[in-house]
Amino acid sequence: MTSPSPQAKPQNANVGWAWLLFSSLFEITFALSTEATDGFTKLGPSLLTVAAASCGIFTLSMALKTVDVGVGYTVWAGIGAVGTVVFGTLIYDEKMTIWKVLAFILIIGGALGLRISDNVAAKKQAALEAESAPAAQPVG
Repeated sequence: MTSPSPQAKPQNANVGWAWLLFSSLFEITFALSTEATDGFTKLGPSLLTVAAASCGIFTLSMALKTVDVGVGYTVWAGIGAVGTVVFGTLIYDEKMTIWKVLAFILIIGGALGLRISDNVAAKKQAALEAESAPAAQPVG
């Protein structure tokens, strides 16, 4: 199985990043609802867990149409981890520590760095494509 080359990916990466953020919400829902299943013995939370996991994987796959898999999966997992700890603190009264906050800052900084590197790479690719395109001939 071969993966598509970076040049084969569509130009509008912003759509991919929107899918990625949306997918991260499903990832957070999946993690939090898993806690509520009580070992998959409660029907409602169990159904929510399965639905959130399915929707999360589907929307992640949509994001990966325009976002590189290494970047996309890392950001998805990072947002999911931060969101799960934040909401776990709010919903399940889990303890928030300074070390968790520091880790959040590092994860968010890494995700932003990946987003910026994705933008830089896309701009370089567009510039290379513009340089290699044949010059337009004057009409007349």
